[in-house]
Amino acid sequence: MQENYTLDEALLALESNVVLDDATRERMERSVTFLKQHIEKSTAPIYGINTGFGSLQNVGISQDELEELQENLLITHASGVGELLSEELTRIMMWLKMLNMSKGHSGIRPVIFERLALMYNEGVIPCVTEQGSLGASGDLAPLSQMSLPLIGKGRVRIDGEIMDSDQWLSSRGLSPITLHPKEALALINGTQFMLAHAIQAYSQIKKIEDKLPWITSLSLDAFDCRLEPFHPAIHDVRPHAGQIRAAAEIRSILDDSETAQLPKKQVQDPYSFRCVPQVHGASYDALAYCFSVWEVELNSVTDNPSVFEEESTVLSGGNFHGQPLALTLDYAAMAVAEFANISERRTYLLVGGQRDLPAYLAEKSGTDSGMMIAQYAAAALVSQNKQLCTPASVDSIVSSNGQEDHVSMGANAATKLLRVVENTLNALSIEWLTACKAMNVRSSKTGTELQKRFTDFVQSHDLNHRSRPMQDLIKDSYIYCWER
Repeated sequence: MQENYTLDEALLALESNVVLDDATRERMERSVTFLKQHIEKSTAPIYGINTGFGSLQNVGISQDELEELQENLLITHASGVGELLSEELTRIMMWLKMLNMSKGHSGIRPVIFERLALMYNEGVIPCVTEQGSLGASGDLAPLSQMSLPLIGKGRVRIDGEIMDSDQWLSSRGLSPITLHPKEALALINGTQFMLAHAIQAYSQIKKIEDKLPWITSLSLDAFDCRLEPFHPAIHDVRPHAGQIRAAAEIRSILDDSETAQLPKKQVQDPYSFRCVPQVHGASYDALAYCFSVWEVELNSVTDNPSVFEEESTVLSGGNFHGQPLALTLDYAAMAVAEFANISERRTYLLVGGQRDLPAYLAEKSGTDSGMMIAQYAAAALVSQNKQLCTPASVDSIVSSNGQEDHVSMGANAATKLLRVVENTLNALSIEWLTACKAMNVRSSKTGTELQKRFTDFVQSHDLNHRSRPMQDLIKDSYIYCWER
């Protein structure tokens, strides 16, 4: 593994096998050697190494109980509940944990890395549940579940089948690993559950940012909108970067649009069309900030305590606290939800029977309800997004007998964000389908490249086949927009 990654580099790296290179092995071994010497020399208790955890920090642990301490930590902290996390998210967690280990500040042996890498490379995925983390001392419950197979506990998924971890180990001729001081703590302290969700969200949000201008541009022409609101002069005097970008995207796509050049009856268009640069742009800027925070977190050490060989010390701090992620996960959810919010308004206007478009874009209004209920679906998605965007990060519940008296709730923010993203993908799919049906009514053409995309979709999908359930058309639109 390389030392640092951009978010895009991380997405590419996740597709490849993980190998423990010589430089990483050396860093990890130096950290382990120093920690062992530090423990032997230290006369003061060292948190989580020869003490209990959380509010049990003042309970001393004898030398002959140190290994038992680490094993019991995994067993007792694997307290998650709910649905199983997707295999993709769990794989990202595993990869992120290995990256954290590779920094050489965790005092964890290369054998732990190698066993996780073996599982990762062979598609042996620990069973991790969605709920149970406070995002405080890191993601304790899910990371404990992820780590249980190392000691022959818990369960794993292989090709979709669930089996006990000890059964898998036996089938591979492997033995459970006996954990040394600090190793369990290094495995379960950290923000890898939250960050895995952020990285998966990032990959989906980048798709949204790529396709959003095309979907919006087709709606603009389908509703016969004016292009003056996208003129650069307007945005030069309010030069938010996202706003300038959003306006430039639309201008580029519709620069040679025949429809856009036609005379317009209306002096102004509704805000969901006219204020696209301001609304989309604000979300672009918010998301850019979130991505910058996630990239810093990606390359950070977030377990505790941290081993600093060069400074000859082991320091206990709070790098496991998920607040930087919690705030940005909430912020990203709000930014993405606004893409869906304004999209649904455009869909609503397209089906409203205005500007020479038939009511609900139906071939025969009355016997055919057209896109009426598709707009309902978009409205339902947007409404749920509004509920999900209530921030998790403003909440905190005291835990561990008051030792962990402020928690980030970043794990809840993380799981909510992915739901908001999926709702937004669906809402935008409905807008694309609606815009295609509306544009199909018009005799004029849109921008050259957009016309190709529109024509490709219309010719490959029978939009007017009334015997086909609308849900199938929406699914076709989803696949066209996001999975091609």
